[in-house]
Amino acid sequence: MTSPSLQRRLGLGDAVFIGLGSMIGAGVFAVWAPAAAAAGTGLLIGLAIAAIVAFGNATSSAQLAAAHPTSGGTYAYGRAELGPWWGFIAGWGFVVGKTASCAAMALTFAAYAAPSGWERPVAVAAVVVLTAVNGFGVTRTAGAARVIVVVSLGALAAAITAAFSAGATPGWLTAETMWSGGGYGILQSAGLLFFAFAGYARIATMGEEVREPRRVIPRAIVIAFLIALVVYAVVAVGVLSALGPAAVAASTEPVADAAAGSGWAWIGPVVRVGAAAASLGALLALIAGVSRTTFAMSRERDLPGFLDRVHPRTHVPLRAEIVIGAVVVVLVAFIDLRGAIGFSSFGVLLYYFVANVAALRQHREARRYPVALQIVGAIGCLVLAVTLPWQSVVGGVVVVAIGVAYRVLRLRRRS
Repeated sequence: MTSPSLQRRLGLGDAVFIGLGSMIGAGVFAVWAPAAAAAGTGLLIGLAIAAIVAFGNATSSAQLAAAHPTSGGTYAYGRAELGPWWGFIAGWGFVVGKTASCAAMALTFAAYAAPSGWERPVAVAAVVVLTAVNGFGVTRTAGAARVIVVVSLGALAAAITAAFSAGATPGWLTAETMWSGGGYGILQSAGLLFFAFAGYARIATMGEEVREPRRVIPRAIVIAFLIALVVYAVVAVGVLSALGPAAVAASTEPVADAAAGSGWAWIGPVVRVGAAAASLGALLALIAGVSRTTFAMSRERDLPGFLDRVHPRTHVPLRAEIVIGAVVVVLVAFIDLRGAIGFSSFGVLLYYFVANVAALRQHREARRYPVALQIVGAIGCLVLAVTLPWQSVVGGVVVVAIGVAYRVLRLRRRS
């Protein structure tokens, strides 16, 4: 093991695919049902709102990454621009929440890919394999992300082509269906859709491994975000037009059901392969992102110092990756977190709120985007947080409180 520094091996294409792997996850196959239940066809308005908030967050992350091209994402940016406590709260919420998300994504992959009764062993195997892929070097991570994203997008393209070929459901787009959930329902759908494609932070967390980071990271974040937004918009229209909002809300597999209306017998297995691949892509990027933030927090001694080591040959934070992978394996083996990670949503909003405030505090010479985008991003995060179920808010507050207590004790021991 050598000193705690990483090597810059990723280019623009690598960074874009890692970001897309995070954003085009299993959510694109499943998020439409709860969004339609909340807002009907008004989820299209929710998607627009989510896109505006997410674009504010994405540009804030891009602006910060250009000024601070290091690992850790908003943890590092919050420390640099606002102070250690801001960075710690963002980093802690990200690490704890996204570790739970790793377990949920592994179980989601197994639900699509494993025979009945073998879900947990297959989920554990997926975590072990992807942790090993990350451990072999960041270029292996980027290569795997490329393959997974291509498979996911290919399956989505086939599914939506099938959905459009089936013809539109009469009356799916009317004033009544657009406003069936009211303003609050539209905001709820915006929150659900925001979490589904807000994975561009994964690019920023790997900022220490990107070549020409001041140029590449901002471009990669914006390109990945725009591609994901187009994909989500096309899928939303395809699913709603094929099934109608009521059927989408009642469906457990809306993309598969929309494609099935075409009568193409082969489309069902294709959708399942795409959903499984998308889950793997999100899991791969999550493990990489969480381990980099863990590494950055360890380097500043906000987490145990032994996690800040870098492997001399592969140049990755191997200890952090192994520890994160081991924790996820334990969670997958014993706990089903797919329906119990609302606090992760709270943590994501807190993470991006800190990013927007940090970008707002940057000096004029560091600015790349209008101040209005940071204000919209910060206010949007707070508004979406208010629309979360109360259990998610309480869980998020508890996680933050535990982190604060942990850091207070750690500071006292150090002093």
